[in-house]
Amino acid sequence: MPDMTKQTDTQAGLSGIVNIIYLNRDNCEITEKNGFIGLKAVVDKPDGWTAPEEKKDEKPSDKPDEKDGKKEEKKPEKKAVEERLLENGKLEKTAERIFLSRAFPFDMPLEYISVLDRDKKEIGFIRSLDDFDEPARGMLLHELEAKYYTPKIKKIYSVKERYGFSYWKTECEFGEKSFTLQDTFRSIIRSHLADGTERVFILDVDGNRYEIENVEALDRQSYKKIELYL
Repeated sequence: MPDMTKQTDTQAGLSGIVNIIYLNRDNCEITEKNGFIGLKAVVDKPDGWTAPEEKKDEKPSDKPDEKDGKKEEKKPEKKAVEERLLENGKLEKTAERIFLSRAFPFDMPLEYISVLDRDKKEIGFIRSLDDFDEPARGMLLHELEAKYYTPKIKKIYSVKERYGFSYWKTECEFGEKSFTLQDTFRSIIRSHLADGTERVFILDVDGNRYEIENVEALDRQSYKKIELYL
């Protein structure tokens, strides 16, 4: 009989998922200040959570900081996420600045999005932008589009291989664009939409992304230049 006390790798991996905080219209408000988005969320208190210790008032220094002959008081730095325990036992999280990261940037760009604070620590997870109403959904979408801006390639003038690199000259929506790929086959990611359309994402040596929205829509000469890599 197998030893049931041993946890499989799959079970061990899934055990951590229980602690994920899912954010949606019911528990999270998306805020905007000075062009940056933040949030205020009310979530279940995690097991083992303890209230942060309040810093005791420090004695003033004998030599206070001075600037232009004036005394300058040091303001305490704000935390990336402020936490407050509510009377109902829920935990309120407030972050003035949040960052979004797609788990599946090519296949599901509007689903499974990690929400991070300014220290790059995860606050929660968004299953889908559709879990939010307007204007919150619009603010989240704008943030994603700004981070993952991807120029659309309309025409390919040339692709030249040399010493493991390929040098591309293309025409994008905003004009001509040249870039370099390393290990070309690995730098090209193919994706098929539900309607059968084949999209191609290209990652250059500087980490920039480019997209061919529909490979079949390319002119014949452009297609022939990348056919080898597809």
